[in-house]
Amino acid sequence: MSKRIEFYFDFGSPTAYLAWTQLPKIAAEAGAELVYKPVLLGGIFQATHNASPMMVPAKGMYMLRDLARFAARYGVPLRHNPHFPINTLQMMRGAIGVQLRMPQRFLDYVDALYRGMWVDGLKLGDAEVLGATLAKAGFDPQEILALMSDPAVKEQLKSETEAAIKRGLFGVPVMFVGGEMFFGQDRLDFVREILQRDRAATA
Repeated sequence: MSKRIEFYFDFGSPTAYLAWTQLPKIAAEAGAELVYKPVLLGGIFQATHNASPMMVPAKGMYMLRDLARFAARYGVPLRHNPHFPINTLQMMRGAIGVQLRMPQRFLDYVDALYRGMWVDGLKLGDAEVLGATLAKAGFDPQEILALMSDPAVKEQLKSETEAAIKRGLFGVPVMFVGGEMFFGQDRLDFVREILQRDRAATA
């Protein structure tokens, strides 16, 4: 496919979760390839001096209501994780590792962790909880732990995050269509529109 949506994500972002629930359908409707780009949100925040809106109490309260509105609009489940914020370093290393070494199971991995984080409200920063979640999804937790500890996987996550920062990311979710960058799941309509415009232009 010549058209691509590049989707930068971290499991710790509820807005990235909402984007994830919608992007496969948007890509399929446009005949576009959806390219998953795991990055470490904490690293992006540190480099750009940004922070989660949840860290501002009034903004966090508003955001929770707004997220619920969007989840209702999309018809998808969303539960604010009671353990938020959760360190996602190991999870994102796992995403990189599975994408590199077990690509046929990558979408299963993403599905298991997004649902564990934002549907079931699990404490995925806890190694035992994470392992049980992976086992339930049909993974060998020890195999995934080995991937998380692989120096090449660690370096790949670091380099992907650094490249994302150089590309202009200051948070997630971010979608790129061609050279156009769209930040936030509330920009999915723009993603859809640019894909439809490009499709009409080549029809």
